[in-house]
Amino acid sequence: MAFPFRTSLLAAACVVSAAASAPAAAADAYPSRPIRLIVAYPTGGISDTVARALGERLSAQMGTSVVVENKAGAGGSIGIDAVAKAAPDGYTLGFAATSPLTLNPHVGRVNYDPQKDVAPVMSVMYSPVLVVATSAFSGKSFADVVGQASAKPGSVRWATSGLGTVGHVVLEQIKQKSKADIVLIPYKGAGQQMNDALGGQFEVMSTNASPVLSQHMQAGRLRALAVGAPKRLESLPAVPTLAELGYPKANLTSTFGIFAPGKTPAAIINRLNAELNKALAEPEVHERLLKGGEVPTGGTPAQFAKAIREESAENARIVREAGIKAD
Repeated sequence: MAFPFRTSLLAAACVVSAAASAPAAAADAYPSRPIRLIVAYPTGGISDTVARALGERLSAQMGTSVVVENKAGAGGSIGIDAVAKAAPDGYTLGFAATSPLTLNPHVGRVNYDPQKDVAPVMSVMYSPVLVVATSAFSGKSFADVVGQASAKPGSVRWATSGLGTVGHVVLEQIKQKSKADIVLIPYKGAGQQMNDALGGQFEVMSTNASPVLSQHMQAGRLRALAVGAPKRLESLPAVPTLAELGYPKANLTSTFGIFAPGKTPAAIINRLNAELNKALAEPEVHERLLKGGEVPTGGTPAQFAKAIREESAENARIVREAGIKAD
C-alpha cells in the first residue's frame, strides 16, 4: 500500500535538509580561489599597512592568495561602493573605516545602502583622533586653545583632513560646548594637512594617529594636546582624553574593519571572522598596529554591526545639529 502524503513529506524534508546544508557546504569549500581585499585608502598609509599584514596572515591560514587592491577617494566611499557592488561570495572583501557607513551618508550622497549593501565582518582596530598643536600655537594645553579662541575670536585656526571627517566632527562638538570662535581649515586629505602643520600654517589640527605623526611629535615639531580615545594611550600617558577635559561628545575615534558584500552567506562571514580574529592575535600584526598608534579590537560580526548602527545614529544627530556638509 502506498503512502503518497508521507512520501511527499519525506521528499520535502530532504529538500529542506539539502537547502540548509548548502551554505555549510559552500563554507566548507571556501575558499577555492584568490580573495580580493579592497583597501579604501591610498598605498603607504597605516590602513594599507595593516590590511596587507592581515592579508598575509589570511593567505597563510586559509591556503589561498589574498590580493590587496587600493581604491581610494571620497573618504573611503569609493572603496566601500566597490565592495557593495561585488558578488556576495566571500571573494571580495573591503578594509575601511566605519565612516563610509556611519558618517559619509549623513553629510553627502553615497551610491550604496549602508545598512543593506555591506556586511560587517570584524572590527580590526580603532585609530585615536589626536588634537595637535603646531609651532604657530604658543599655548601649552588644550585649555589654552579654548581660552585663546574665546579671548581673541578667530585667532585659533583648526585644520582637519576634510569637511565631514571625524576630525571635523570632533571640532564641531568642541565648538558647540565651549562656544569658542575657532576657525575651521578643511584640507582635502591628510598629506597636505601634515605638510602645512609642519610649516606652522595654522595653530591646531585634529588627525588620526599614525607612525609619521608619532615621529614628528617625538622630534618636537608637533605637540599632542588631547586625544579622542576610550582611555589614555600607552604611548602618550600624559595626554588627556577629550572626555577627561570635559568634552565627552567630542571624544571620538576612527574604527576600521573588514566588510563583505551585503548578501554574503552567514557561514562565510563567520568563517572569515574566525580567521581574522586569529590573524589579529598574531604578535607581528598586533605589534604593527600598536607601533602606528592604533589599538587592536576584534570581536564578532554582530558586535561590529551593533557598534556601526549606534555610531551612525549618533553621527546623524551631530551632523544635523552642527549643520555639517561635505564638499
